Amino acid sequence: MKEAVVDKNVTVHIRDVEIPTPKPGQVLIRVVVSGTNPKDWKLPKWQQDNVINQGDDIAGYVAEVGEDVQKFRKGDKVAAFHEMMSPHGSYAEYAIAWEHTTFHLSEKTSFEGKSHSDPIIDLKLPVPWSPADKPTPLVVYGGATAVGAFAIKFAQLSNIHPIIAVAGKGASFVETLISKDKGDTIIDYREGDEAVRSKIKAAANVPIHHAYDAVSEKGSYLNLGAALEAPGRITVVLPGGEYQTPDGISIHRTMVGSVHTPPPEGQKLGDKEFGAAFFQFIGRGLAQGWFSGHPTEVRKGGLGGLEGALKDLEAGKASAVKYVVRIADTDGAQ
Repeated sequence: MKEAVVDKNVTVHIRDVEIPTPKPGQVLIRVVVSGTNPKDWKLPKWQQDNVINQGDDIAGYVAEVGEDVQKFRKGDKVAAFHEMMSPHGSYAEYAIAWEHTTFHLSEKTSFEGKSHSDPIIDLKLPVPWSPADKPTPLVVYGGATAVGAFAIKFAQLSNIHPIIAVAGKGASFVETLISKDKGDTIIDYREGDEAVRSKIKAAANVPIHHAYDAVSEKGSYLNLGAALEAPGRITVVLPGGEYQTPDGISIHRTMVGSVHTPPPEGQKLGDKEFGAAFFQFIGRGLAQGWFSGHPTEVRKGGLGGLEGALKDLEAGKASAVKYVVRIADTDGAQ
């Protein structure tokens, strides 16, 4: 089969490899569409000697199931999230996912994997099945990004308002996600840091304690730290780095861990349990129409168009769009 790997220069190499065999608890998926993520160009630069298949967002059909898989069978239409940094990612004709990160879609195939834990849960805010009953301001920095847009969608489901979205040229897309009648608003980061900070503070009639930073670069968290009131909580999406914030403002990182490893005895449930429950919730929403994916742009050439997509992500050209590739469009794919 064809598989694409990404090196430290964000150069994509397409190679021929054997179709993987699913282990117990795993599902082998014939990939129809793979989504791209910013980490797919960032990790090769950070871990230069680790040239691997970086794809994680999968949509396709179950080709084979491993032992102990209970809910899926060959031919099922699924969307899934591949375990980051593990072999057999979605930039290939076939990919591997764990059963608890795979879910049924009755109407359509979605390529939106969950690359981060739910922002609402991570910020310890009301959840969709127990929505807020009082004003609960939330700042979403990077509202037009895929992660930021999903944060807004989950906030809406949780009746969290006012939502203060920070965006730039993707503001017109963010307009379709918010509810201005409930106090939601958009702030243009291109006006400068001081304007962003002052407008965030002025956007709510009550103190703001929660922010989701879907950018986590170029001083975004500094603007949030200056705008929130203590005790404040900012969730960032990039690992590493030293985050300096004012007293009373805490930083929390959200990333997928080892999704198939149970939590140690006495510790809280991990990504495996979260995925098993939350993916069913997302699948139900997609099937019933009250939840939707992110706008997409299909890049030409299948895996042959992947390098251009990743370099456009690196250059910051993506706004309110997810680049995706159709594997069947790859030269030589079966």
